[in-house]
Amino acid sequence: MGLLEGKVAVITGAARGIGKAIALKYASEGASIAFTDLVINEAAEQTVRELEAFGVKVKAYASNAADFEETHKVVNEILAEFGHIDILVNNAGITKDGLMLRMEEKQWDAVIAVNLKSAFNFIHACTPIMAKQRTGSIINMSSVVGVSGNAGQCNYSASKAGLIGLAKSIAKEMGPRGIRANCIAPGFIITDMTNALPEKVRQEWETKIPLRRGGTPEDVANVALFLGSDLSSYVSGQVIHCCGAMNC
Repeated sequence: MGLLEGKVAVITGAARGIGKAIALKYASEGASIAFTDLVINEAAEQTVRELEAFGVKVKAYASNAADFEETHKVVNEILAEFGHIDILVNNAGITKDGLMLRMEEKQWDAVIAVNLKSAFNFIHACTPIMAKQRTGSIINMSSVVGVSGNAGQCNYSASKAGLIGLAKSIAKEMGPRGIRANCIAPGFIITDMTNALPEKVRQEWETKIPLRRGGTPEDVANVALFLGSDLSSYVSGQVIHCCGAMNC
């Protein structure tokens, strides 16, 4: 019997990357998976097939996580299809980097909308469901730069810091209803995005990491499994760094 047997997980932005790794880990532990992405393309359909191979119920939903009304609509569809929602992973995110002096308003607004407002939207839609169940785990995907900041990423850093404040506040508000809220703060994780960086840049990053390697999406997924399962039943309002000690 898996750690998440009988649970339903909603994961945003899970067609690829870290979100997909979390979905695969959850499915391997028995969770039914409802995941969203902006469009359901071939990559998303391939993710569905990989998840279904674990013998769990899976459905992908095309949804703009930054849209309040659209989010509530898709959450209602998920509830009707799956019957309950036990875990919410707010993973949807984008980057539009640039120095503050050159950053355009639209760069700021886009990142805040997708990275931070989307989490508000899904938490707003899911917490009434979890409150009726008297149980639920909310996981916000933050970042080490949400704790320490990063030059050229003021919009991204602000959005990731906001996710921390949001999770801590929800933990206090919803704790009496049996709902936990936590953050994962990944460091340098090897994904399609980081693979696009020049080799020299990647090597410079890795020399700053005491474990001397970049993390993998599976490293993050293992932390998400802990936070989504009953193993963390008394863990709430916390930020767990998954960074190889680069930000300790």
